[in-house]
Amino acid sequence: MGESYTLITGASSGFGRSIALKLAPHRNLILVGRNGESLEAVRRAGANPERHLLWVRDLSRLDGIVDELTSLLAAKGIGIEHFIHSAGITGDQLVRAVETEFVTKVFNVNFFSALEIIRPLAQKRVNKGALRTITFVSSISSKLGGKGYSVYCASKGALDALARALAVELAPTVRVNSVLPGIVETGMTKQYFTNPDFLASVQATYPLGFGRPEDIADAVEFLSSERARWITGQELIVDGGKFSSY
Repeated sequence: MGESYTLITGASSGFGRSIALKLAPHRNLILVGRNGESLEAVRRAGANPERHLLWVRDLSRLDGIVDELTSLLAAKGIGIEHFIHSAGITGDQLVRAVETEFVTKVFNVNFFSALEIIRPLAQKRVNKGALRTITFVSSISSKLGGKGYSVYCASKGALDALARALAVELAPTVRVNSVLPGIVETGMTKQYFTNPDFLASVQATYPLGFGRPEDIADAVEFLSSERARWITGQELIVDGGKFSSY
Protein backbone atom coordinates (compact mmCIF):
# COMPACT_ATOMS: atom_id res chain seq x y z
CA MET A 1 0.00 0.00 0.00
CA GLY A 2 1.14 3.56 -0.71
CA GLU A 3 0.69 6.64 1.42
CA SER A 4 -2.06 6.95 4.00
CA TYR A 5 -4.72 9.65 3.76
CA THR A 6 -7.46 11.24 5.85
CA LEU A 7 -10.75 11.55 3.99
CA ILE A 8 -12.96 14.49 5.03
CA THR A 9 -16.48 14.96 3.70
CA GLY A 10 -18.09 18.39 3.69
CA ALA A 11 -14.59 19.85 3.40
CA SER A 12 -15.51 22.92 1.38
CA SER A 13 -17.16 24.85 4.23
CA GLY A 14 -18.13 24.96 7.89
CA PHE A 15 -16.75 22.34 10.23
CA GLY A 16 -15.24 20.34 7.38
CA ARG A 17 -13.20 23.30 6.18
CA SER A 18 -11.90 24.00 9.68
CA ILE A 19 -11.01 20.34 10.15
CA ALA A 20 -9.17 20.28 6.82
CA LEU A 21 -7.14 23.39 7.67
CA LYS A 22 -6.34 21.95 11.09
CA LEU A 23 -5.06 18.66 9.72
CA ALA A 24 -3.39 19.89 6.53
CA PRO A 25 0.04 20.59 8.05
CA HIS A 26 0.63 17.00 9.17
CA ARG A 27 -1.63 14.71 7.12
CA ASN A 28 -2.37 13.83 3.53
CA LEU A 29 -6.01 14.74 2.88
CA ILE A 30 -8.78 13.80 0.48
CA LEU A 31 -11.22 16.69 0.49
CA VAL A 32 -14.77 15.75 -0.46
CA GLY A 33 -17.54 18.14 -1.51
CA ARG A 34 -19.88 18.93 -4.35
CA ASN A 35 -18.20 22.16 -5.49
CA GLY A 36 -14.79 21.73 -7.04
CA GLU A 37 -13.88 25.43 -6.90
CA SER A 38 -14.68 25.61 -3.19
CA LEU A 39 -12.64 22.48 -2.49
CA GLU A 40 -9.71 23.88 -4.44
CA ALA A 41 -9.89 27.09 -2.40
CA VAL A 42 -9.67 25.06 0.82
CA ARG A 43 -6.78 23.00 -0.54
CA ARG A 44 -4.82 26.16 -1.42
CA ALA A 45 -5.66 27.83 1.89
CA GLY A 46 -4.14 25.00 3.89
CA ALA A 47 -0.57 23.88 4.38
CA ASN A 48 1.11 21.58 1.83
CA PRO A 49 -1.57 21.91 -0.87
CA GLU A 50 0.39 19.69 -3.25
CA ARG A 51 -0.14 16.72 -0.92
CA HIS A 52 -3.93 16.85 -0.88
CA LEU A 53 -6.46 15.33 -3.27
CA LEU A 54 -9.97 16.44 -4.23
CA TRP A 55 -13.00 14.24 -4.73
CA VAL A 56 -15.85 16.29 -6.16
CA ARG A 57 -18.98 14.43 -5.12
CA ASP A 58 -22.62 15.27 -4.35
CA LEU A 59 -23.35 13.02 -1.37
CA SER A 60 -27.11 13.39 -1.76
CA ARG A 61 -26.73 10.89 -4.63
CA LEU A 62 -25.65 7.51 -3.31
CA ASP A 63 -25.29 5.63 -6.59
CA GLY A 64 -21.65 5.27 -7.55
CA ILE A 65 -20.03 6.33 -4.27
CA VAL A 66 -18.52 2.91 -3.59
CA ASP A 67 -17.23 2.48 -7.13
CA GLU A 68 -15.76 5.99 -7.31
CA LEU A 69 -13.93 5.65 -4.01
CA THR A 70 -12.66 2.18 -4.86
CA SER A 71 -11.34 3.43 -8.20
CA LEU A 72 -9.69 6.46 -6.59
CA LEU A 73 -7.79 4.35 -4.08
CA ALA A 74 -6.66 1.90 -6.76
CA ALA A 75 -5.61 4.61 -9.21
CA LYS A 76 -3.54 6.49 -6.62
CA GLY A 77 -2.28 3.40 -4.82
CA ILE A 78 -3.22 4.87 -1.45
CA GLY A 79 -5.13 3.88 1.68
CA ILE A 80 -7.52 5.74 3.95
CA GLU A 81 -6.34 5.69 7.56
CA HIS A 82 -8.86 8.16 8.95
CA PHE A 83 -12.41 8.91 7.80
CA ILE A 84 -14.11 12.10 9.05
CA HIS A 85 -17.74 12.59 8.03
CA SER A 86 -18.53 16.28 8.37
CA ALA A 87 -20.97 16.62 5.48
CA GLY A 88 -24.43 17.58 6.63
CA ILE A 89 -27.57 19.44 5.67
CA THR A 90 -30.47 20.69 7.74
CA GLY A 91 -33.93 22.10 7.14
CA ASP A 92 -37.20 22.31 8.97
CA GLN A 93 -40.46 20.58 8.14
CA LEU A 94 -43.18 19.81 10.66
CA VAL A 95 -43.87 16.09 10.77
CA ARG A 96 -47.48 16.52 9.68
CA ALA A 97 -46.26 17.97 6.39
CA VAL A 98 -42.92 16.24 5.93
CA GLU A 99 -42.06 15.23 2.36
CA THR A 100 -40.38 11.96 1.45
CA GLU A 101 -37.99 13.73 -0.93
CA PHE A 102 -36.80 15.96 1.92
CA VAL A 103 -36.31 12.99 4.25
CA THR A 104 -34.34 11.11 1.62
CA LYS A 105 -32.00 14.02 0.89
CA VAL A 106 -31.26 14.73 4.56
CA PHE A 107 -30.60 11.07 5.38
CA ASN A 108 -28.53 10.53 2.23
CA VAL A 109 -26.12 13.34 3.10
CA ASN A 110 -26.09 13.03 6.87
CA PHE A 111 -26.15 9.25 7.26
CA PHE A 112 -26.31 6.94 4.24
CA SER A 113 -23.38 8.52 2.38
CA ALA A 114 -21.17 7.86 5.41
CA LEU A 115 -22.24 4.23 5.39
CA GLU A 116 -21.50 3.96 1.67
CA ILE A 117 -18.01 5.36 2.16
CA ILE A 118 -17.27 3.07 5.09
CA ARG A 119 -18.22 -0.05 3.15
CA PRO A 120 -15.12 -0.07 0.88
CA LEU A 121 -12.87 1.41 3.55
CA ALA A 122 -13.58 -1.59 5.78
CA GLN A 123 -12.71 -4.07 3.02
CA LYS A 124 -9.11 -5.25 3.11
CA ARG A 125 -9.03 -5.94 -0.61
CA VAL A 126 -9.90 -2.29 -1.27
CA ASN A 127 -8.28 -0.32 1.55
CA LYS A 128 -5.55 -2.84 2.44
CA GLY A 129 -6.39 -2.74 6.15
CA ALA A 130 -5.36 0.92 6.42
CA LEU A 131 -8.43 2.20 8.31
CA ARG A 132 -7.79 3.17 11.93
CA THR A 133 -10.40 5.78 12.92
CA ILE A 134 -13.86 6.96 11.92
CA THR A 135 -15.15 10.22 13.36
CA PHE A 136 -18.66 11.51 12.72
CA VAL A 137 -19.60 15.17 13.13
CA SER A 138 -23.08 14.80 14.60
CA SER A 139 -25.07 17.38 16.61
CA ILE A 140 -26.50 17.87 20.09
CA SER A 141 -29.81 17.97 18.21
CA SER A 142 -29.67 14.18 18.34
CA LYS A 143 -30.05 14.56 22.12
CA LEU A 144 -32.22 17.64 22.50
CA GLY A 145 -34.55 17.62 19.54
CA GLY A 146 -36.26 20.68 18.11
CA LYS A 147 -39.64 21.68 16.71
CA GLY A 148 -39.67 21.16 12.95
CA TYR A 149 -36.32 19.38 12.96
CA SER A 150 -37.42 15.80 13.52
CA VAL A 151 -35.80 14.55 10.31
CA TYR A 152 -32.49 16.30 10.94
CA CYS A 153 -32.42 15.11 14.56
CA ALA A 154 -33.25 11.56 13.52
CA SER A 155 -30.46 11.53 10.92
CA LYS A 156 -27.91 12.61 13.51
CA GLY A 157 -29.26 10.10 16.02
CA ALA A 158 -28.79 7.38 13.41
CA LEU A 159 -25.20 8.51 12.94
CA ASP A 160 -24.50 8.27 16.67
CA ALA A 161 -26.04 4.80 16.83
CA LEU A 162 -23.92 3.72 13.87
CA ALA A 163 -20.80 4.91 15.68
CA ARG A 164 -21.61 2.81 18.74
CA ALA A 165 -22.34 -0.29 16.66
CA LEU A 166 -19.25 0.04 14.45
CA ALA A 167 -17.06 0.64 17.51
CA VAL A 168 -17.88 -2.92 18.51
CA GLU A 169 -17.89 -4.43 15.02
CA LEU A 170 -14.58 -2.95 13.87
CA ALA A 171 -12.62 -3.25 17.12
CA PRO A 172 -9.80 -3.58 17.94
CA THR A 173 -8.39 -2.27 14.67
CA VAL A 174 -10.69 0.72 14.09
CA ARG A 175 -11.95 3.27 16.62
CA VAL A 176 -15.29 5.00 15.93
CA ASN A 177 -16.62 8.09 17.70
CA SER A 178 -19.01 11.00 17.27
CA VAL A 179 -18.50 14.70 17.97
CA LEU A 180 -21.75 16.48 18.90
CA PRO A 181 -21.45 20.25 18.36
CA GLY A 182 -23.81 22.82 19.73
CA ILE A 183 -24.88 25.74 17.58
CA VAL A 184 -21.88 27.35 15.90
CA GLU A 185 -21.97 29.94 13.15
CA THR A 186 -21.15 28.32 9.82
CA GLY A 187 -22.45 28.72 6.29
CA MET A 188 -25.27 26.30 7.12
CA THR A 189 -26.40 28.19 10.24
CA LYS A 190 -25.49 31.82 9.54
CA GLN A 191 -29.10 32.81 8.88
CA TYR A 192 -29.94 32.10 12.52
CA PHE A 193 -27.23 34.48 13.71
CA THR A 194 -28.95 37.45 12.09
CA ASN A 195 -31.89 37.00 14.48
CA PRO A 196 -31.47 39.06 17.69
CA ASP A 197 -33.87 36.79 19.61
CA PHE A 198 -31.81 33.76 18.64
CA LEU A 199 -28.58 35.44 19.70
CA ALA A 200 -30.08 36.35 23.05
CA SER A 201 -31.29 32.77 23.52
CA VAL A 202 -27.83 31.35 22.81
CA GLN A 203 -26.19 33.78 25.19
CA ALA A 204 -28.69 32.82 27.90
CA THR A 205 -28.46 29.03 27.49
CA TYR A 206 -24.81 28.41 26.57
CA PRO A 207 -22.71 28.82 29.75
CA LEU A 208 -19.49 29.33 27.79
CA GLY A 209 -21.08 31.49 25.11
CA PHE A 210 -20.54 31.15 21.38
CA GLY A 211 -18.29 28.47 19.93
CA ARG A 212 -16.17 28.53 16.79
CA PRO A 213 -15.68 25.92 14.04
CA GLU A 214 -12.12 25.54 15.31
CA ASP A 215 -13.46 24.15 18.58
CA ILE A 216 -15.01 21.27 16.67
CA ALA A 217 -11.87 20.77 14.58
CA ASP A 218 -9.81 20.42 17.77
CA ALA A 219 -12.14 17.70 19.08
CA VAL A 220 -12.07 15.82 15.79
CA GLU A 221 -8.29 16.02 15.58
CA PHE A 222 -8.00 14.56 19.07
CA LEU A 223 -10.36 11.64 18.45
CA SER A 224 -8.62 10.73 15.20
CA SER A 225 -5.18 10.79 16.81
CA GLU A 226 -3.21 8.32 18.90
CA ARG A 227 -3.90 10.46 21.96
CA ALA A 228 -7.38 8.92 21.89
CA ARG A 229 -6.10 5.37 21.43
CA TRP A 230 -8.36 3.99 24.21
CA ILE A 231 -11.52 5.86 23.24
CA THR A 232 -14.18 4.33 21.00
CA GLY A 233 -17.96 4.25 20.76
CA GLN A 234 -18.22 7.62 22.48
CA GLU A 235 -20.20 10.80 21.91
CA LEU A 236 -18.06 13.87 22.66
CA ILE A 237 -20.38 16.83 23.23
CA VAL A 238 -18.75 20.15 22.34
CA ASP A 239 -21.37 22.79 23.04
CA GLY A 240 -20.14 25.28 25.61
CA GLY A 241 -22.17 23.58 28.33
CA LYS A 242 -25.57 23.77 26.61
CA PHE A 243 -26.46 20.11 27.16
CA SER A 244 -25.26 20.17 30.78
CA SER A 245 -27.61 23.06 31.54
CA TYR A 246 -30.72 21.01 30.71
